[in-house]
Amino acid sequence: MTTVNPTTAVRVIRAPKRRRSGILFTASAVVLGAVTVAAALAPMIAPYDPDAVDLLAFNAGPSRAHWLGSDALGRDILSRMIYGARTALLGPLLVVVFSTIVGILLGLLAGWRGGWIDAVLSRVFDVIFAFPALLIAIMAVALFGKGLTAPVIAMSLAYAPYVARLTRSLVMAERNRPYVAAYRVQGFGGAWIALRRVLPNIAPVVGAQSTLNFGYVLAELAGLSFLGLGVQAPAADWGAMINEAQAGIAGGSFLPAIVPAIAVVIVVVAVNIIGEELSERIGGGASV
Repeated sequence: MTTVNPTTAVRVIRAPKRRRSGILFTASAVVLGAVTVAAALAPMIAPYDPDAVDLLAFNAGPSRAHWLGSDALGRDILSRMIYGARTALLGPLLVVVFSTIVGILLGLLAGWRGGWIDAVLSRVFDVIFAFPALLIAIMAVALFGKGLTAPVIAMSLAYAPYVARLTRSLVMAERNRPYVAAYRVQGFGGAWIALRRVLPNIAPVVGAQSTLNFGYVLAELAGLSFLGLGVQAPAADWGAMINEAQAGIAGGSFLPAIVPAIAVVIVVVAVNIIGEELSERIGGGASV
């Protein structure tokens, strides 16, 4: 009778899943890289000025002159998509960078010091958690005006507690490990241990979570522009493009709205796949 090694059987079952996840991760990285390159090199790649109006080609379909057609003002959709990638990526990038820096500092302080500092910061986080990030951004726009600056600042403050809460839990687990006690015995200060030894150990996990946050912020900022509260016309922005194309949908011109909507979905999905894959790879050693 033939015996089967259980370990081998598990490997055989999991291998296709790992290959599929690897393919999705690579494809997502290629998509995100292509969008980033297009945004960085927009003046050299875009075939037209994104604000150039051609009333003789309004709502034109795809052609050699306009690969993705044109909008209600005859502006080339492809060119506006390429330039729109700049604000679509820049806004979430700024939010993620600022929220990650603030969240790490607050979470490190709360988790390392504990006591009343931890209690106060935790209550502040709970208050911010009670309000959705998009609502906070809308309130900021109402107070400081439309554009990209106010929503970026508001969402940075809204997402910082998520990073801080994760950082706090990781730091509280790390500070009880033997290597921290060993550094204390050698006379190293608490601040040095937290910043030079604990922080590098938790940075990969926090970075993976921040990658996921990038996708969420991109979708929310696009929604804000769609509502007319984010990037303002005539600047090219994917959310604003969907908003501007609403009137043409009734007349059968779907392309100006569908193209940026699909772009938002594709980029958000790609970022989420990358973030989830990074989280699995980082936590894979502990979840075998």
